[in-house]
Amino acid sequence: MRFDPQQLRIDGVYAQRQPGTFMLRIKVPAGILSAEQAEAVADIADRFAGGLLHLTTRGSIELHGLTEDHLPSVWRGLAAVGLTTRGACGGAVRGVVCGSVTAAAWPLVQSLAHKLHLHFTRNPHFEALPKKFKIGVFTGDNEGRHLIQDLSLVHRENEADAPRYDVWAAGGLGREPSPAFLVEEAVAEDRIIPLVEAIVRVYKERAPKGKRLKHLVRDLGREKFLALVAERRGDQPLPLADFFSGELFPSVAAGGVCVEAPVFAGELTTGGLRALAAVARDVAGGFMVLTGDQNVRFLLPEGGRRQDALDAVAAAGFAADRPEQRVAFRICPGSHECAMGLAPTRDVARAIIGAMGDDAAALRWSISGCPNSCSQPQLARVGIVTAKSVKGEDGQRRPLFDLYRREDDGSLGVVVGSGLELEELVAAVRLER
Repeated sequence: MRFDPQQLRIDGVYAQRQPGTFMLRIKVPAGILSAEQAEAVADIADRFAGGLLHLTTRGSIELHGLTEDHLPSVWRGLAAVGLTTRGACGGAVRGVVCGSVTAAAWPLVQSLAHKLHLHFTRNPHFEALPKKFKIGVFTGDNEGRHLIQDLSLVHRENEADAPRYDVWAAGGLGREPSPAFLVEEAVAEDRIIPLVEAIVRVYKERAPKGKRLKHLVRDLGREKFLALVAERRGDQPLPLADFFSGELFPSVAAGGVCVEAPVFAGELTTGGLRALAAVARDVAGGFMVLTGDQNVRFLLPEGGRRQDALDAVAAAGFAADRPEQRVAFRICPGSHECAMGLAPTRDVARAIIGAMGDDAAALRWSISGCPNSCSQPQLARVGIVTAKSVKGEDGQRRPLFDLYRREDDGSLGVVVGSGLELEELVAAVRLER
């Protein structure tokens, strides 16, 4: 091997479970992907990733099975259509997530998400961070997703046509789940960048290597943390040019229509992606949105024919006519590809779906292949975390699972069953209501 994979994490590279192969994560700001970009990714995946790709729970794309020699060609191909992997992994400001597509304010929040993406990506002042730094821009509570980001901006109101946002910080899941806390209310958009910069600078300067912002806030205390942020915060507003028009997408409230293509476990073939790109061109102005549930949404303009769009999505192979497509189930790659994975998550999810009754199938589910919780199980109505792997009397290792339940009270999910074998987990699912 001619390079150290650890040195390329900042460029979106992770070593996979399979020796000599790598995962490459592509940033898709706000989850918005053009048909041309989708087709370019499909071409790259055909050449280098076995004709497959993975949609993540943060609206990005992962290519698996790459080798060292593939990386330069892949980066050139992505750059040709305006995509980057810089900061998609490692100690950097990660891809900026956005939601909800169906809200009236979505055109505003996706525009801000793009501004943040361009401001922080490849910005040397905000790289070499102690660990990842995740930002989300939301139109509301979005099922609690604002609680699990290092920094969240939640659209609150417009004042004199100027958007304002509540700012939340220091959330995160993993082995030590911790909900974000409210930093400041109703911050004007032109004050957002100075505030975010101050928070990231304090994090970079004060946090130990390998620790998230939530750990720094826990160690300093909220008051001390906020005092440090105030010292670093600029007094002058920083208006950014509206280079990414908020009118690019219709809002559902303004008469637009939203249609979704369900993608089991976010696993797409290149043929499926090309078919969805064709749908985007035909009915949605040439764009699609990758959602936090690992699905693909299309926003139709006012007057768009919903049934035509549904027919096009069905013809592309996403008719929700299979149980796997009908259950809302976030699923990470697990031990199929990830070096951290302790369980074959797609196989476990299929077993769970097969055991569900109608009541359980109507709930939102998630499974994480390790305690890192990349699939956000603590935000699902029913979440599953692969807690550990143990060796049996036969010498084979088997995963043990923790089962989480989340109520509609704005909190994170809590453990209702620990150390379950797969058979016990499936039996618990049969009883789920």
